[in-house]
Amino acid sequence: MTGDPLPKASFWDKPDILTQLEGFWLVSTVVDPATTFRSNFNAREDDVVLASSIKTGTTWLMALSHSILKKPENGDPLATDNPHTLVPTVESAPFTNTKVDIYDASAPRLLHTHLPYSHLPASVKNSTCKIVYIARSPKDTLISMWHFFNAIYRRDREPLPLDEAVDCFCTGVHPFGPFSDHVAEYWLESRRRLEKVLFVKYEEMKSDAKREVSRIAEFLGRPLTGEGEAEELLWRCSLERLKNLEVNSSGHDSELVPNAAYFRKGQVGDWKNYLTSQMEERIHQTVGLKLEALGLFF
Repeated sequence: MTGDPLPKASFWDKPDILTQLEGFWLVSTVVDPATTFRSNFNAREDDVVLASSIKTGTTWLMALSHSILKKPENGDPLATDNPHTLVPTVESAPFTNTKVDIYDASAPRLLHTHLPYSHLPASVKNSTCKIVYIARSPKDTLISMWHFFNAIYRRDREPLPLDEAVDCFCTGVHPFGPFSDHVAEYWLESRRRLEKVLFVKYEEMKSDAKREVSRIAEFLGRPLTGEGEAEELLWRCSLERLKNLEVNSSGHDSELVPNAAYFRKGQVGDWKNYLTSQMEERIHQTVGLKLEALGLFF
């Protein structure tokens, strides 16, 4: 990379842990893998890319999509591997326990990224490979993010004051932020190219899981055969089941992230137990209104 040094920022008391790349804040260690992915990845027409901002239902989408595309015949991969091992996040793959080579194009790939749409490789954008994006309420995303980063960066300390986390979120200075810009890029592309990008809301997944998982399966070209298949799939990938499996209650996805950190409550509206009315209003004014202006409501 050439030119002036990229802007840096602190996050969760960690100095210079974020780097700004073309309008978005990335964890500094993933900038090189992200730019390598953008420059060198050649998409197959039948690849599938799952995308999300952080803490919006990524693990659930990984588990469901893997089970849809690679229906288990001999054993259950989710019983022995964390979903993040089965579906690598491309920009952090060098630092995790994934068993998948993201650059091996000998067979269709199921990959995940937290990168914004504008940062994706041209081959992903220009091919017929499918993108499934999952979004979540800004307020629940923030609370999930707060718990997650406290579990990583402040295991033996008091949690980061919640008002400081709200400030990070509302200013957009957090991994893969600003949140509203991230969501907006995928939302607008999904409106332009219905056959290319499927936009899924976490809240709708929770309220009508059978309908939404059937919609995902149809989009991926693997329609479910009936209600019984949907029910089995949802049980296999449920938070309650995955959370209690040995592989997810112990061990680490990477040196920093314990597998258990990916499985907390998975509830809609949990923010009401944490945010003050002032915090709620600030999130609405800085994030919510931008999304509402695009016709996107949570």
